[in-house]
Amino acid sequence: MQLDLHPVDYFQGELVPKDCELIGLAALVQGLGIRAPVRQPACVSAKYVGGSRRVEGSWTVYDKRYSTSGEAADHLSFALRHEPIDLLILKRAFEALPQADMVEFITATPTGAVARRVWFLYEYLTGQQLPIDDADNLAAVDVLDTELYFTGEALLSKRHRVRNNLLGTAAFCPVIRRTEALQSFIALDIARQARETIGRTGGHLVTRAASFMLLADSRASFAIEGERAPQSRLERWGRAVLEAGKRPLDQTEIYRLHRLLIGDDRFTEIGYRSDGVFLGERDHNNDPLPEFIGARPDDLTSLMDGLGQCNDRMRPSGLDPVLQAAAIAFGFVYIHPLADGNGRVHRCLIHHVLTERQFSPAGMVFPVSSVMLDRIDDYRTVLQGHSSPLMQDIDWKVTPDRNIEVTNDTADLYRYFDCTAEAEFLYACVQRTIEKDLPQEIDYLKRHDQALHAIMNAVEMPDRLAQDLIIYIRQNNGTLGRKRREGVFVKLTDAEITVIEGLVRDAFDGVEPVGPPLP
Repeated sequence: MQLDLHPVDYFQGELVPKDCELIGLAALVQGLGIRAPVRQPACVSAKYVGGSRRVEGSWTVYDKRYSTSGEAADHLSFALRHEPIDLLILKRAFEALPQADMVEFITATPTGAVARRVWFLYEYLTGQQLPIDDADNLAAVDVLDTELYFTGEALLSKRHRVRNNLLGTAAFCPVIRRTEALQSFIALDIARQARETIGRTGGHLVTRAASFMLLADSRASFAIEGERAPQSRLERWGRAVLEAGKRPLDQTEIYRLHRLLIGDDRFTEIGYRSDGVFLGERDHNNDPLPEFIGARPDDLTSLMDGLGQCNDRMRPSGLDPVLQAAAIAFGFVYIHPLADGNGRVHRCLIHHVLTERQFSPAGMVFPVSSVMLDRIDDYRTVLQGHSSPLMQDIDWKVTPDRNIEVTNDTADLYRYFDCTAEAEFLYACVQRTIEKDLPQEIDYLKRHDQALHAIMNAVEMPDRLAQDLIIYIRQNNGTLGRKRREGVFVKLTDAEITVIEGLVRDAFDGVEPVGPPLP
């Protein structure tokens, strides 16, 4: 099939480099009228520019030697050979191309690796079988290059002589590229570091550290949503996180988590929503101004079933647990299946996978939400980096109750996505919790106990008062403020206060104060 590739100055809002034509995925999208974002579009120069390719802004520019005809098959072949795989665009290209053209392309080189990969992906993604006899008994090829991608368990398709090593299924399938950053994170073996840190620490101290880290994660997860939750809601979050990974990740578990986190269900629909959902502002008429739109209600069951199947496929594959957690947790929040609480359940699913895969030590919760809160701008950039480009391909209208209703088929926008940036972000967060937050929490507790015992030896008083003294002195740059001296601690002599201040300063020497000076 010949693509209509008349010269264009702009493609998806980006200026095409001078003297260049679209090639590969961008050419398929343009020529077939496909509605899907091309994250890193490719073009071919009309000149010999030296070297095979270069990056120019958001474009990958290829040398003139890569020029191809206007045939869709040639652009499809280029994409499979040279570009990061994009299952969304491939599926929509397969649906747009005449079946006869696909048969001609595959049978022209029936033993070729690219032809067999295209054949497998066509039937896998569309669910339609082409009128082609099964392949001869050839050496099998991988769907994904294991040097370029993180892959799942390789399952041989005898019909195509292709090993299916995708991370998910046709119902839900993320892709994670094997970047230098992710390779470096994995090489750190930070799960081992966490076990070693805990192994050097007494059991009682570890239990207390785990409790404090769970509380920090609880508070941060609500703070990310702009909420300051009461203690009862923090405790519900804590229970949900501590139970994470103990049950299969299916609809029943999602509903249970949602009910536990929401608590009062009088105004919130528990389970998969029955209406549209969006994130964004409203205009002066209270009409929606969406920045993000979740999947259609009718698509939620199939998408969420696919998410569960993907988790089941990744779990025994040997895939790094943090990568699995990123794929599942971010896949969930992009689908946005709940009326409320999507962000909290999304972060709870991180703990679910890390616990299920025994990455997290028993009873220990790494406060990933705290790091996300500290890096909130990076967190939002990652989320928007995926969701914003999808908005141009979602048609919607305002409903009578001032909600939104999606009017086109969008399921595949949530079914297939590149999760590399999300995995890099999550791994950086997990690394900080293990290399910094966990040791700091244990160190703090050791110093706190040292100060507490020293104060109790110097002046006999209840534990609670001694603990309050530690907090007040630390918050006031190593001294007890006048208000506290003249209040609850008025019975202490000036000499005793001087001694206690010194004990606290000695115990926390080199540690930053915990807050601004107090009166």
